[in-house]
Amino acid sequence: MKFSAVRTLPELLAFRLAQSPQAEAYREFDTASGLWRSTNWAQASERIAHWAQALAAMRLQHQARIAILLPNGLDAVSLDQAALSQGLVPVPLHAIDNPGSIAYILADCEAAMLMVSSVAQWRAIAAAGTALPALCGVVVNGEAVEPALAKEAVPLYSLADWLASGGRPGAATLPLQPPLEDDLAAIVYTSGTTGKPKGVMLTHGNVVANVRAIMARVAPKPDDVFLSFLPLSHTFERTAGYYLAIAAGSCVAYARSVSLLAEDLKSVRPTILVSVPRIYERVFAKLQETLAGSVFRTRLFDVAQAVGWRRFCRVQGLPLAEGERSSWAALDALLWPVLDGLVARKLQAQFGGRLRVAVSGGAPLSHAVARCFLGLGVPVLQGYGMTETSPVVAANGVDDNDPGSVGRALPGVEVRIGANRELQVRGPSVMKGYWKRPEDTARVLTADGWLSTGDQADIEDGRIRIMGRIKEIIVTSTGEKVPPGDLELAIAVDPLFDQVFVVGENRPFIACVAVLNPAEWRRVAASLGLNPDDAASLQLPAARQAALARIALQTKDFARYAMPRAVYLTLEPWTIENTLMTPTLKLKRNNLLARYAQEIEALYRPATLAA
Repeated sequence: MKFSAVRTLPELLAFRLAQSPQAEAYREFDTASGLWRSTNWAQASERIAHWAQALAAMRLQHQARIAILLPNGLDAVSLDQAALSQGLVPVPLHAIDNPGSIAYILADCEAAMLMVSSVAQWRAIAAAGTALPALCGVVVNGEAVEPALAKEAVPLYSLADWLASGGRPGAATLPLQPPLEDDLAAIVYTSGTTGKPKGVMLTHGNVVANVRAIMARVAPKPDDVFLSFLPLSHTFERTAGYYLAIAAGSCVAYARSVSLLAEDLKSVRPTILVSVPRIYERVFAKLQETLAGSVFRTRLFDVAQAVGWRRFCRVQGLPLAEGERSSWAALDALLWPVLDGLVARKLQAQFGGRLRVAVSGGAPLSHAVARCFLGLGVPVLQGYGMTETSPVVAANGVDDNDPGSVGRALPGVEVRIGANRELQVRGPSVMKGYWKRPEDTARVLTADGWLSTGDQADIEDGRIRIMGRIKEIIVTSTGEKVPPGDLELAIAVDPLFDQVFVVGENRPFIACVAVLNPAEWRRVAASLGLNPDDAASLQLPAARQAALARIALQTKDFARYAMPRAVYLTLEPWTIENTLMTPTLKLKRNNLLARYAQEIEALYRPATLAA
C-alpha cells in the first residue's frame, strides 16, 4: 500500500509496518534500570494485536466508545490503536483531570470500557456519583486487582487478566469490523475554557487528511525523533505528535513529565518538538533570570539576538521594523560565528542541540519570545488550529516562516473571512460535528461545510494573522474593546510575571491578576525593603506600584485605555490540577474569575486605587 492510498488509521499503521518494521518506533524511560527503552514498529504492532484480541473478546458493538485515562506512553498508544483496529472509538481523557469532569465525559459519550492507572483513580471517578449505565468494565493497568472486584456493578480487571481474556476458548476472532473512512476515529472533548466540554467527532478521514496536509508542510523524516509531553487527550498532540510520526516513520520518545522536561530534552535530543507557547515562554523567562545582574551578559545576549534576528529576516525575506535596523548590520556576517558560539548554541543546547523543527500551537506566541528563539537558531514554527479541524488549519514552514502570522492554510484547506472578521474554515479535516449536540453543531457548521472558528483574523498574501477570540474581547463600561490575550502575552514577557489574567468586562478600566516568579519576587521585595516570605507583602502599595510600573513598561505600545491600572499579586501557580488551566496550558477564564472574585472586586474599590 502507498501512503497516498491510506484512508483510515489502521491502514496508516499497516503502511508503516510494511515500510520499516525494524525501525525504532517508541522510546520510554524505564525507572527500574534508569535507561531509555526502545520498541520497533514490528514489536509495537504485535503488542497492539494482543490488545486488540482482548477488546474483541468483549464483543462490543461497532463504534462503541473506549475511554483512555492513561499518561502518554506505549500503553496509551496500544489501546488507542487496538480500539481503532476493531472499529471502536477512542475517547482520550486527560490523565490528571478532576474526577467529576471525567465522570461527566464517560456519561456523555456512553463509554463501554475505561482504562485507568489505579483502582484509586477509578474510585474517585465513581465517587462523583454520575450514573454510567453503558460502562461494561474498567481495566487497571498500573497495579494488581483483587479477583472480587470483577464482581462489582462495574467489573474491575487487571491489565494482565484482561489481556489473557483474549486468548481464552470462545474469545471473538479478529477483526470485529474494520473502520471505514467516515467512521469515528475519536471523540475528543474540548478543554472547556468557558463551560462544560463538548465532544468533537473526528473521523478517520478527518485525521488522515490532516496528517497528509501536515506532512506536506513540515516534512518529518524517518530519522527524526519527536519528544512527546503534551497530553494525548488533546488533538494537537494526537495528530502532530503521534499519527504524524507513524506516517513519517519517525521515533516518538515519551517524556517522563513536564517537570523533568529540561532533562529529557538534553538526554533524548529531539529533532522535532511539538509544544505550546507556555514551554517556550518558560525557557525565555529562565534566560532572563540568568541574565539579571550582569550588564555584560545582558548586552552580549541583546547583540546576539539582534544580529541573529536580522539574519533570520534576510533569509525569510521579512522587513525589519524601524527599531530593528542598525548601521552595524553590514558586520552581521562577521559577528555571527562568534555570537553563535558564545550565545546561540547555549540556547540551542537547552533543547538538546539538534532541533530542526519546533512547532508552537494552541495559543499565540509573543513576538519577543519568537524573535529571541528564531534569532538564536531555534526554528520555531507557529501554526493555528482547533480540535474541530483535526486540528491544524495553517502553519509556517521552515523556508516560509513569518512569526507574525500563523502561516498559510495547509494544502486542501480553504479559509475565508466572514462577518465580524471571523475566520472560517472548510476542508476534509473539519469535524463531523459535536457528539449528541446537533444544535451546537448547526451553530458553527454550515450545510456546505464552512466552520466558524470564533477567532478574528486577517488574511494577507495568503498568510493568516489571528487577531483574537471574538468572545474573549473585553468591553469596558466606557465601551472600549480590549483583547486580553495580547495584553497577557506582553506582560508575561517580564520575568517577574509567570502568569497573567486580564479582567475588565463592564468595568471602568482594565486590571489584572498576576502570578509572580518566586526568584524574581525575592529580588524585587529586597529592593523595596519587603519580606518576600510574608504573603501580606504582595498586597502592600509598594509591591503593587512596582508591579504596575513594570506592567506599564511592557504595555507601553497599547492604547492607554488598555493598560492595566490595578493588579492583584499572588505566588500560587495556576495549573491543570487546580482547574485553572486547560490541558494545553490555556487560562480557564471562568474558573479564574470565580477563584479571584473577591480580589478582583476589591481592585475596583476607590480605596484600592488610592493606595
